[in-house]
Amino acid sequence: MHTTVDGDPTSDGSPFAVAGLIPPGAHRIAIDGVDGIGKTTYARALAAALQAHGRPVIHLSADGFHHPRAVRYRRGRDSADGFWLDSYDHAALVANVLAPFSPAGNRRYRTAVHDVDTDEALDLPWHTAPPDASVVVDGLFLHRDELVDHWNFSVFLSAPFEVTVPRMAARDGSHPDPDHPSQARYVGGQRRYFATCEPWTRATVVIDHTDLPRPRRLSRQVYQ
Repeated sequence: MHTTVDGDPTSDGSPFAVAGLIPPGAHRIAIDGVDGIGKTTYARALAAALQAHGRPVIHLSADGFHHPRAVRYRRGRDSADGFWLDSYDHAALVANVLAPFSPAGNRRYRTAVHDVDTDEALDLPWHTAPPDASVVVDGLFLHRDELVDHWNFSVFLSAPFEVTVPRMAARDGSHPDPDHPSQARYVGGQRRYFATCEPWTRATVVIDHTDLPRPRRLSRQVYQ
């Protein structure tokens, strides 16, 4: 099931407002968007809003499901295709998180299988969520073909690269210019994602996250 909600360019896109749109039974929720868009902050607030509505929620990041560096950089460290095609182990995300939270799933999940900083494989303990629990997953490329049918509800956060790249630079110390050669891998990989999947057309709702304190819910056609 993939719920569809029409957007209104003037409507409230806050996590609390969006939590009110998520129906019971929508147990697998994606927060997608480019680097620097504010995925983790939005997902954390959405999980808290769902908990305030009395729903048990687990929040985790797809960043715990990267491929090892040897796979991620096999096309070259500057390759946009490598960023788009080789960054994430989608099969591991499905097996460890999305399948357990499916209607027939046993709710036994793990939060990560790889540490992207140390490049070490992780063998973490399994956790068991309550039968009615939902999982909120934030990450890149969550509307690609391998994952899109697993989500019951999804959010695509939107903002121009001219906003998100400087935002990421302030956080990580990277270069703030989207056209700088050091950003070619990341901006180029996201553009390949956009061209291949048009994630704003696959998401349940699209949020303009340019102005962080005032997110706006959009119609999917508004995005570039």
